[in-house]
Amino acid sequence: MGMDFSTLRTLISRYCVGEENWVDSRTVYISHKEPPPGTEAFIQQRFPDNRIVSSKYTFWNFIPKNMFEQFRRVANFYFLVIFLVQLIIDTPTSPITSGLPLFFVITVTAIKQGYEDWLRHKADNAVNKCPVHVVQDGKVTCKQSRKLRVGDVVFVTEDETFPCDLILLSSSRDDGTCFVTTASLDGESSHKTYYAVQDTKAYKTEEEVSSIHATIECEQPQSDLYKFVGRINIYMNNEPVARPLGSENLLLRGATLKNTEYIYAVAIYTGMETKMALNYQSKSQKRSAVEKSMNDYLVVYLCILISKAIINTALKYVWQADPNRDEPWHNERTEAERQRHILIRAFTDFLAFMVLFNYIIPVSMYVTVEMQKFLGSYFILWDDEMFDEELGERAVVNTSDLNEELGQVEYVFTDKTGTLTENNMEFIECCVDGHVYVPHAICNGQVMPGSDTIDMIDTSPGPDARDREELFFRAVCLCHTVQVKEEETVDGIKHGIHQGKSSSFYISSSPDEVALVEGMNRLGFTYLRQKDSHMEILNRDDKVERFEVLEVLSFDSVRRRMSVIVRCSTGEVYLFCKGADSSIFPRVISGKVDQVKARVEHNAVEGLRTLCVAYRCLSPEQYQEVCHLLSRAKLALQDRDRQLAEAYDLIEKDLILLGATAVEDRLQEKAADTIESLHKAGMKVWVLTGDKMETASATCYASKLFRRNTQILELTTKRTEEQSLHDVLFDLSRTVLRHYGGMTRETSSGLSDDYTDFGLIIDGATLTAVMRPGQEGSNSGNYKELFLDICRNCSAVLCCRMAPLQKAQIVKMIKTSKEHPITLAIGDGANDVSMIQEAHVGIGIMGKEGRQAVRNSDYAIPKFKHLKKMLLVHGHYYYIRVSELVQYFFYKNVVFIFPQFLYQFFCGFSQQPLYDTAYLTLYNISFTSLPILLYSLIEQHINADILKKDPSLYKDIAKNSLLKWSSFIYWTALGIYDAIVMFFGAYFLFDNTTFTSNGQLMTTNTQMMFGNWTFGTLVFTVLVFTVTFKLALDTHYWTWINHFVIWGSLLFFVVFSLLWGGIIWPFLNYQRMYYVFMQMLSSGPAWLSIILLITTCLLPDVVKKVICRALWPTTTERIQTKRRCLASEPSTIFMLSQTSSRMSF
Repeated sequence: MGMDFSTLRTLISRYCVGEENWVDSRTVYISHKEPPPGTEAFIQQRFPDNRIVSSKYTFWNFIPKNMFEQFRRVANFYFLVIFLVQLIIDTPTSPITSGLPLFFVITVTAIKQGYEDWLRHKADNAVNKCPVHVVQDGKVTCKQSRKLRVGDVVFVTEDETFPCDLILLSSSRDDGTCFVTTASLDGESSHKTYYAVQDTKAYKTEEEVSSIHATIECEQPQSDLYKFVGRINIYMNNEPVARPLGSENLLLRGATLKNTEYIYAVAIYTGMETKMALNYQSKSQKRSAVEKSMNDYLVVYLCILISKAIINTALKYVWQADPNRDEPWHNERTEAERQRHILIRAFTDFLAFMVLFNYIIPVSMYVTVEMQKFLGSYFILWDDEMFDEELGERAVVNTSDLNEELGQVEYVFTDKTGTLTENNMEFIECCVDGHVYVPHAICNGQVMPGSDTIDMIDTSPGPDARDREELFFRAVCLCHTVQVKEEETVDGIKHGIHQGKSSSFYISSSPDEVALVEGMNRLGFTYLRQKDSHMEILNRDDKVERFEVLEVLSFDSVRRRMSVIVRCSTGEVYLFCKGADSSIFPRVISGKVDQVKARVEHNAVEGLRTLCVAYRCLSPEQYQEVCHLLSRAKLALQDRDRQLAEAYDLIEKDLILLGATAVEDRLQEKAADTIESLHKAGMKVWVLTGDKMETASATCYASKLFRRNTQILELTTKRTEEQSLHDVLFDLSRTVLRHYGGMTRETSSGLSDDYTDFGLIIDGATLTAVMRPGQEGSNSGNYKELFLDICRNCSAVLCCRMAPLQKAQIVKMIKTSKEHPITLAIGDGANDVSMIQEAHVGIGIMGKEGRQAVRNSDYAIPKFKHLKKMLLVHGHYYYIRVSELVQYFFYKNVVFIFPQFLYQFFCGFSQQPLYDTAYLTLYNISFTSLPILLYSLIEQHINADILKKDPSLYKDIAKNSLLKWSSFIYWTALGIYDAIVMFFGAYFLFDNTTFTSNGQLMTTNTQMMFGNWTFGTLVFTVLVFTVTFKLALDTHYWTWINHFVIWGSLLFFVVFSLLWGGIIWPFLNYQRMYYVFMQMLSSGPAWLSIILLITTCLLPDVVKKVICRALWPTTTERIQTKRRCLASEPSTIFMLSQTSSRMSF
C-alpha cells in the first residue's frame, strides 16, 4: 500500500506539476487536444468562462447585502437600535421621528450605490456579449466573448481588442511578431512588440493552426501585468519539444492589436482570472483626518447622550419619591406596571430618555458629508486650469473620500523622472575612451562651427581610436529594444528618422533608448530595422551592416543594465552591455575607466542622465556555455526570475569599457515655482528617485528644492565608508541641533523664507542600514529616531538610488512617526505605486511611464505644476467647507436637543417631548440641511487667485486647526448658550398665566393662549431661524443660489408650519398642532420675542469674531479685511485712476 501511495505521488508530481516542487501551475491543451499516448497524462482542469463581473450586487442579493454594508456603520446601526426600541417599548416620541430620517439616509445611499452598480452591469453585458472569432476544426467561427474557454485558439484582426489573456502562436508578419498598445491597461500609447513561439510562427492559416498539437504549462493567474512564467510543449512525431514562454509572448486582455493584419493565439486566462480583472481589486480604504475627528466627536456626544439619560432617569425616581407625584390621580398605573421590578422600570425609562435625546447624534451628517465629497470632487474635474492641452487630459478623481485631506498635507514625497522632469530625453553627448562627441558640434575629433562654448575634454582621438569609436556607435545602435515603425501606419502623424533618407520613426517603452538611437543617427550610425532575427544599421559610409541577434538579456531595475549578444558578418560573437555606471564599472576589467568616470561625474553634476557602454568578445566555447545557462534558466518554471538573474550575473562579467552617453531630461514647466510655493505653504518636500546622487542633486537645485543658502548634509555610502554610521548620524544631529539651538526666537520670527536651512541627501544603501533593526547590546536601535530628528529639521530631503519598496518604507516611517503628519506621494511610474498607496494621499501623474501610477492613485493630474492649485486652492477650500459642515451639524443638534433636556425639569421628568413629531422628523432632513450642504459646496472665504499668490495662507488651516478640541468645545458651548437663551427666553415670556372664562390658559402680559405645544413651537421657530442666520453670518461668498436656498429654507419652514397647523389631517390620530402656529404669530409680543431671542443668541458669536479679528487676526482675516476696505471705496479708486490718466496726458 505504501508503494502504491509513493507511485501515485510521483505520478501526480510528474503529470500534474511538471517539476518536483512546483505545484502552483496549470496545464492548457491547445484546441482541447489530448497529448499523444505515452507522453503525459491527460487531466482536464476546470477553468472559469470568459465572463467579466465588475458589479458588486445581483438582483437577488442587492437589498440584504447593501443593508448589511450600510448598517455596519456605527451611526446607522445606532439609529436602527433606537428605532427598534421605539417600536418595542412605550417611548415619548413616535418611531417615525427616528425611522424616517434613517430611512431617508439608507434609501439615498442605496439608490446611489444601486445606480452605480447598474452602470457596471450594463458595461459588463456590453463586454461579455461582444463577438469573438475562434478557430474550430480548421474554420473560423463566431461566438460571444463570455463563452470563450481556456484552450480555444482565437483569431484577432488589426485594431481589435484581445478578449482574454492569450499566448501568441503566429501572426501575419513573417518574423512572428505583432505590435500592441496597452493604453487601457497601463496608459502607454506606444507600440510594444510581442513574439510568437518560434516553432509555431510559420502557421498562417486556420487549417495549419488547427493542426498544432501542444500543451502549455504556466503559473496560476496573478495580478502583475509584467510577469509571466510558462513553457510550451510542442509534439512533433510524438516527441515533445519544450520552449520557454515569458511576458513577451503574453497578450493581455484589454490591449489592442496594431500594425499587424491578424494573429492566432491561444486563451490561457479567461474571465475573472485575466490579469486585467485581477487588477480590479480595490485598494485599502484610506480615512481622512476630518473623518477621524467626526468619529471622536460622535463618541463625545454619545457620552453626553448617555449622561443625559442617566441624569434624567435618576432625577425621575427622586421626583417620584413622593407618592402623590409617583401616581397622580390623572395617570394611575395598571396592576402589571405596579408589579414590575424597579430595575426593569428604570431600564425602560433610561431607554425612553435615550430615544428622547437621541437627536443629538446627527444621523444625516454622514449622508450630507458623503454628498458633499461626491459633488465637491467635480470642481477638480471641471477646473480648466488643470486641463493640459498637450495631453488632452483633465485631472481625475479616483476617490472623493480624501478631498479635505488635500488641505492638510505636511510632507510631499515626489518622484524625479517624469514627475519633476518631462521624461522627454534629448541626446547631448557621448564619451568614447575620454573623447567627447556632441552631435553637430564635435564629431570624429573635428570641432564644428558655432560650438566654441561647449565644455570639452580631449577631443582628438588618435588614428587607432577609430575602430573603438565605431565599435561604441555599433554597441549603442544594437543594445536596445527600439522598434522602427513605418510613417503611414501611425494615425496620419508624420515622423522620420532623418529627412530625405527614411520615412520611419523610432518607438520604445524607454525614452532614453530612443534618444540614444537618434543621437547615434546624428553621429553617422543609423539603426534601420530588425528583420528575421537580424538587426541592420547604416554606417558612415552608407553601407548596411547586418548583425544576427542571438540573445537579449532584458533590462531590469535590480541589475540596472541590459545586454545583447550578436554575431557580425565575419562570424565573431559580441556581448554589448549598457547600464548605470554603478552596475557597469564593477564588471569592467579594462578600458579607460578613469577618463570615462570623470566625464560621467561631470555630466551627472550638470543634471544629465548617464549610461555606460561596455563589450566582451565571446569565443565559440564561451557562447555555448552562455546558451546552456540561458536555456536552463528560461525553461525553469520555479524561480525563473532568480535563475535568470544568476545566469545574467555569470554572463555579464569581464567587460571592456567603451564609453558613456549623456541625455538630458528637462525640468517640467513651473516645477520650480510649484516646489517653492509648497515650501512657503509650510510643507516639506522630499524627492525619492532611483537616479545617482549627482544627477538628482542637480535637478533639486534647478527645481529650487535646494536653494543657494541651503546647507547640504550627506548621509551616503561614501561617507559611511570613511566613518561609522553611528558617528555620521551623531555628527549630523549635532550640526542641526547646534544651528537651531542658537537660532530659536530671533531666527524664527525675524527671518523669512531665506533663512538658512538644511537639505539632506541619503542613498538607498545607507537607508537600509538606518532602517535595519538594532542588535542586542548595540546602539543601532536608535538610528531610526536619530534619522527622523535630523529629517524634521531639514526643509528638503533627497533620497537617491531608491528601490520602489524603499520609497514606501520612507513614507511609512514619516507617516507613523510620533507627530503623525499627513503625507502626500506623487509619481508617474509603476515604481511609484507602492509609495502612492502608502501615503495618506496618493497622486499619479499622466506621464510617459504608463498609467499604473494613475490607476493606483487617489487623484491624478496631467503635470506636476497642477499640484499647486490642487493643494493650495482646492485642498484649502475643501477643508474649510467640510470642517464648517461637521462643526455646524453638531452645533445645530446641540441647540435642537438641549431645550428638550431642560424641559424635563419642568414636566416632572415625564419624557414629554417639547417639539411636535413633524418638527423632530424634518429638522435635519428639510429645515436645516440644504443651506449647509450648499455652503459646503461653494463657499470661498477668500479668492482663489490670492490663495495661489500667497501660499502662506495654507498654514492657517494646517494640523486640522479648524477641528481641534478647542474649536469643538467653543461650538458646543455656543450651542448650549443658544439653547438656554431660547428655552428660558420663551419660558419667561409665558410667565404669569391665567385661565380665561372658557378654560383656556392665557399669558397675562401678552394675551396669548398658552400650551406646551405653543411653547415648543416658539422655541423651535427661534431655533430654526437662529441656526440658519448663524450659517448666513459665516458665509463669505454670496451668490443667488445661497440667497435662494437660505431664505427659501426659512420660507419653507413657515409655509410648512402654516399648512401643518392650518388643516385637520385625516390620517393623524391627533390634532395637537391645529392652529398653534397661526395663533402664535397673531401675537405681537411673540414676534418681538422671536426677534430679541434670535439677536441675543447670535450676539456673542458676532462679538467674539469682531474682537478676535481686531486683536488676533489670522493671515486670512487680514486679507479679508483688506479686500473689504478696497471694495468699499470703488468710486474713490475709479476717480483716482481717472485723475492719474488725465495728468499723464
